Amino acid sequence: MAAVRVTMDVGSDAVAVITIRNPPVNALALPIVAGLKEKYAEAMSRSDVKAIVLTGEGGKFCGGFDINIFAAVQKTGDLSLLPNASIELVVNVIEDAPKPSVAAIQGLALGGGLELAMGCHARVSTPEAQLALPELALGVVPGMGGTQRLPRLVGLPKAIEMLLLSKSLNAKEGKEYGLVDAIASPEDLLKTSRLWALEIAERRKPWIISLRRTDRLGSLSEAFETLKAGRQQAKRIAPNVPQHQACLDAIEEGINFGGYAGLLKEAKVSKELMCSSTTKGLIHVFFAQRATSKVPNVTDVGIRPRKIKRVAIIGGGLMGSGIATALILNNTPVILKEIDSNLLQKGLKMIEANLQSLVKKRSLTIEKMNKTLPLLTGVLDYSEFKNVDMVIEAVVEKVSLKQSIFADIEKACPPHCIFATNTSTIDLRIVGEKTHSQDRIIGAHFFSPAHVMPLLEIVRTDNTSPQVILDLMTLGKTIKKVPVVVGNCTGFAVNRTFFPYTQAAQFLVNLGVDLFRIDRVVSSFGMPMGPFQLQDVSGYEVALAVKDFFASSFRGRTLESELVGLMVKHGRNGKNNGKGYYIYEKGQKPKPDSSVQPIIEEYRRRANVMPGGKPVILSDQEVLEMIFFPVVNEACRVLAEGVVIQASDLDIASVLGMSFPKYRGGIVYWADSVGSSYIYEKLNKWTELFGNFFKPSPYLEERAMKGLPLSMLNVAESPQMKARM
Repeated sequence: MAAVRVTMDVGSDAVAVITIRNPPVNALALPIVAGLKEKYAEAMSRSDVKAIVLTGEGGKFCGGFDINIFAAVQKTGDLSLLPNASIELVVNVIEDAPKPSVAAIQGLALGGGLELAMGCHARVSTPEAQLALPELALGVVPGMGGTQRLPRLVGLPKAIEMLLLSKSLNAKEGKEYGLVDAIASPEDLLKTSRLWALEIAERRKPWIISLRRTDRLGSLSEAFETLKAGRQQAKRIAPNVPQHQACLDAIEEGINFGGYAGLLKEAKVSKELMCSSTTKGLIHVFFAQRATSKVPNVTDVGIRPRKIKRVAIIGGGLMGSGIATALILNNTPVILKEIDSNLLQKGLKMIEANLQSLVKKRSLTIEKMNKTLPLLTGVLDYSEFKNVDMVIEAVVEKVSLKQSIFADIEKACPPHCIFATNTSTIDLRIVGEKTHSQDRIIGAHFFSPAHVMPLLEIVRTDNTSPQVILDLMTLGKTIKKVPVVVGNCTGFAVNRTFFPYTQAAQFLVNLGVDLFRIDRVVSSFGMPMGPFQLQDVSGYEVALAVKDFFASSFRGRTLESELVGLMVKHGRNGKNNGKGYYIYEKGQKPKPDSSVQPIIEEYRRRANVMPGGKPVILSDQEVLEMIFFPVVNEACRVLAEGVVIQASDLDIASVLGMSFPKYRGGIVYWADSVGSSYIYEKLNKWTELFGNFFKPSPYLEERAMKGLPLSMLNVAESPQMKARM
């Protein structure tokens, strides 16, 4: 492993090139901060150095502060572990130095990396470089002067947009807004930067200290109006977290009292946020995502992933077309098979529409779309399957159909081909039981829309080979998904954990709770929408298709509900026909539909579960707990059975697959913050009142009795987990 260090080379032109060397992204670890101070001190003391160029090794400038330091601070509570890099390095060493610095940016300048660059007196960038301050996504604010220098370089409106949304700029945009002074090719980057630094030293280019600039801030009245709008935006996009408003507080301090005062305010709020529950949750999710790359007996046994050169997809419906879109967007050729030409054309058009939608949102260029579409081929038979490395089946949830398809593709495909199914509920052993290739069968469960949602559940059976798992993990990363390896059971990890979510919500309606209130409470907790609006959007056919799978697999602890069937009977089909629990009109937000009330009353009469026939009075907190504690309970069963390798896998899966609030750390992390004893007591109480749906699992009961966190797995409890370790 390469040594973490900072080096300095002085050229005959009297320019010292100081290079950050900490692969893969040149993160600002503590030795790097110390090394920068040391090399700058040396450069200042040398008479043969007139100017400095600051750069990074390996085509990357700097990916920001080393997040491991944040984790250490949170673990110990020791804020002194955080270096005062804002004042002691960026201001005292770089910005106020008697010799000028130019940042030579290539690849990326993120977070503390961009803050270092903004402390320099000019910035030269390669065209492809990405520039951003994404700290708010981790629950903190930029801590090395970003809240002060960014507004002074790009203007207050653009700075607030970049900060609140963690939005990046490319070099061209950076130059347009004033963040970048010049653009150079990778080959010319150092040459251009050296020349620029010398010209500053010789006063032939301006020596700009960005912290002291005020020309881009506008008048005080303009600045305060912009800040006011920013605060309203922050309330809208981040209502339950403190870092967005704290960031605006630091900006406002700098506008009122000057850049240096703003730095002191920035440092103060940085420390206050560092050990907040929000920051702890977000940093837990960061490390949880990183941990998914390590799978025992797969990533640690010396095998190398094989290149997936071409993928066949069977089924051009919503899921199949979405998966195909994700693949071709990332330069993987796709063969799309359908059973007739009409369905094939419909599937191909859906894929093209997916791409056009991305163009409309400006996340894809027309040029890229035109290069992407030729990677797609439509077929009506298996003749082209002889050259594919993977087949992903994405047809309707019908066991006999899937079995027939797997028997066919085993004959049509080469012997190394991976057979994947996108089923969301059916046991993989049943899907592939008519084949002789059990080691090549795997689940590739994408979430809808597949080209947008980031999670990929990789479902293995006891027979799936480590090579096949590794190949699919690698393909998942290639198409910008987060692959989480899970075990084979009904619903796998995410859908199984969350099947009680909708059932509990429907049960509350039976108890007399208003369904629109339930949605409001759940949305206020941080979910993007409540369970009933989610059901509208997902489609009632999905709910009807999967409910029997869960009822048969988990007998005695599911709740039967006729609500969706009644909605369909009354001509409602959610967003698909514009009428569900909500009314959906083009170009407008969904509106609660009061005319659904007679259906709700019929549903309650049939269920007849209200104690004494009267609605149960519940607080918002109780509503929230009665919906999410059964989810936690099922998560405990998933952990006990070894469906996931570690609790953090379920956390990241819940965040990426079900949009559980990221700042709450995921479903298990959140449950641990609530406490296993409290959850156990509540579930016990509801079991006595309402039955076995709420009955605590043995895993939850044991941890509650012993006062242990749910995330502390005991491998000995689970034969499945023990076998996989």
